[in-house]
Amino acid sequence: MSQKKDEIILRGLKENNLKDIDLNIPKQSISVFTGVSGSGKSSVAFDTLARESRRQMTLNYPLYVRYQMPRYERPAADLMQNLSPVIVVEQRAVRSNSRSTVGTYMDIDPLIRLLFSRIGSPQIGSATDFTRQSTFGRCPTCDGFGQVVSPDVNKLVDFDKSLRDYAVQFKPLSPSGWQGQWMMTCGLFDPDKPIKDYPKDLYDLFIYGPPGGGTVDAPFHTKDGPQNAQWDGLLPRFTRLYINRDISRLKRISQDDVLAVSTHSRCPTCAGSGLNPQVLESKINGFNILEYAELELTRLRRELGRIDHALGESIARQAMAPLGQLIEMGLGYLSLSRQMATLSGGEAQRVKIARHLGSSLNNLTYIFDEPSAGLHPEEVDKLIDMLRRIRDDHNTVIIIEHDLSVIKAADQMFEMGPGAGVNGGQLVYQGRPEDLTDACGASTNLQHRLVLNRAPRKAESFFRIENAQHNNLKNLSVSIPKNVLVSVCGVSGSGKSSLILEAFAQEYPDTISVSQASIGISSRSTLATYMKIMDDIRAFFAKETGQPPGLFSFNSTGACPVCKGKGVTQPDVAFADPVTIRCEACDGTRYSDKARSYRYRGKNIVEMLALTIDEAVDYFKAKKIIKKVATLKDVGLGYLTLGQTTSSLSGGEAQRLKLASQLKKKGQIYLLDEPSLGLHMQDNATLLGVFQSLVDKGNSVIIIEHNLDFIAASDWVIEMGPEGGKKGGQIIFEGTPEQMLGADTLTAKWLRAEG
Repeated sequence: MSQKKDEIILRGLKENNLKDIDLNIPKQSISVFTGVSGSGKSSVAFDTLARESRRQMTLNYPLYVRYQMPRYERPAADLMQNLSPVIVVEQRAVRSNSRSTVGTYMDIDPLIRLLFSRIGSPQIGSATDFTRQSTFGRCPTCDGFGQVVSPDVNKLVDFDKSLRDYAVQFKPLSPSGWQGQWMMTCGLFDPDKPIKDYPKDLYDLFIYGPPGGGTVDAPFHTKDGPQNAQWDGLLPRFTRLYINRDISRLKRISQDDVLAVSTHSRCPTCAGSGLNPQVLESKINGFNILEYAELELTRLRRELGRIDHALGESIARQAMAPLGQLIEMGLGYLSLSRQMATLSGGEAQRVKIARHLGSSLNNLTYIFDEPSAGLHPEEVDKLIDMLRRIRDDHNTVIIIEHDLSVIKAADQMFEMGPGAGVNGGQLVYQGRPEDLTDACGASTNLQHRLVLNRAPRKAESFFRIENAQHNNLKNLSVSIPKNVLVSVCGVSGSGKSSLILEAFAQEYPDTISVSQASIGISSRSTLATYMKIMDDIRAFFAKETGQPPGLFSFNSTGACPVCKGKGVTQPDVAFADPVTIRCEACDGTRYSDKARSYRYRGKNIVEMLALTIDEAVDYFKAKKIIKKVATLKDVGLGYLTLGQTTSSLSGGEAQRLKLASQLKKKGQIYLLDEPSLGLHMQDNATLLGVFQSLVDKGNSVIIIEHNLDFIAASDWVIEMGPEGGKKGGQIIFEGTPEQMLGADTLTAKWLRAEG
């Protein structure tokens, strides 16, 4: 066994589907892990290497400190040597709320506030006074929200209806929620009388609350008897619960839901900034803090460089470092005030990467999960330069990636496989990318060439969008062919999502839209529950056995009494490393002995959930189930089992599961936002076949995509640009893939290069 200190030594890796494999990963180099989705890439990089490095880092702290820190279980491996501290940049979407901006996410905003508090003229006060979260800093009129929002009683209430008949039009306050039930049972209001028939005193109490404000007793009835509660009026309650708070933290309500029953306009006091006007009087070189936040990052960096003040220069230098990282990632057109929720997938990915590049430490291990996700081929070149700079600063770079450009740029390539799930978990190839040949048995083909669609379908009719001005769209009008495969491409931030997911979806609401949003993974969610066939399966068992359906759910009465349906136990080990043990009572099946004793068509519930998707297609007879299961097979997930948890899926598997859940719906217009995310070229071919089949059946399929294989195979291509942000929002090409070869655009450049 090699004992060289310039390589990471991993022996006997068994985490998830890894089959007792051995790896030597060279340090201070770029190593890329590739292979089909679910082949074991993440199990090596994240579940083994990153977790063990983090676990060992915590060992440097005293036990009482470690007990308060995140605790990591030792991965299933025989030997792990020569690890270094890790910085992980995962694929999952950036978490953001309605107040999260580029400036807050990159921690630049606190430095700008500090700068104004120290050298702004006139001086206002402390740094916290320059934020709308502070008592002084927030606008006294709109309380920092930038808009004056008030409930519209005529939108909120249908006066011709009674409470029981859903007079309150806002769902959380209607009978479908506990507050609506409370209104009907508290004894103050007749639940069956139309609101218009209430006497004036009762009407006023219901709408506005008691005279002079305050509350009145209104008991809330539960199964344990009446509980003390206070009624404050429908409008005051709505204002308090849904206007004067950050509703992005609520699970079942959105800002659009609130605005639908409200009137709203820009705050006249702060002009929409949310800041106290006194705060905006403080300026640096003629700019106040709001104007600083709205400058393009390239201009902001120049302004910071103009500061001529000893203390101010010191603070500005600290802010210029992360600004430089964003600009180097091609995001100089953004501003600090840009909300994270409005960024395109590629923009958000680059902001996330930039956040992790501020360290001057070296001899670190950077682990990237598909850093090319959401990036145009032109932007991938910049990404590769960034990865090389990290390596050249004496760091180790480990990448999970499918993009051939990134794979070719690596110093060392590891292909996992040969298949996915139980058919993966082995090392198929290790070596230099340039040494990979067909004889190596790898599924990755570095000599892959594009197959151009030279016989595209002819469109006979079109979707029409007129004068679209969403986000950065420049009063755009376009005709999009019907009943063909359309690709919409362009650099990040060029307006693709604004055109398709906003303008198009608004004009044609009867679409099936598949965005980049997470599927909401959980250790208690399985493929069967996600695809909504678990209720049918439980019903079959209940009908066959005469038992209640809940007996066949590990989230209900059928759960193993020892592990409570988790399948594992985690004994209390105090300050030692946590340990997860397979439940001995149910042998990890999650179900009780009683639940496992009943059978349907020769199988108990555990055996049925152990069926692979391929097996399930032949096992079930109900057409409803077969149709849903078949979509999983169509997208290449036939090797997964019905009972596999969504939390155990790879990024590519989760992406295809999300697609399958939408493809089972009946519809004629499909909008898909980067369906190739997380997918190997073999998986792409399978998915492309699904799209072509949908079109052959008379559907329209429109995809937002950077992957050149999808663009080349399309019938029609629309390219947005020419750049991102304010310099985008225009259509710079419309035509067939073959016509695109002669175009002067960035996508055309790469289409010619890869064809």
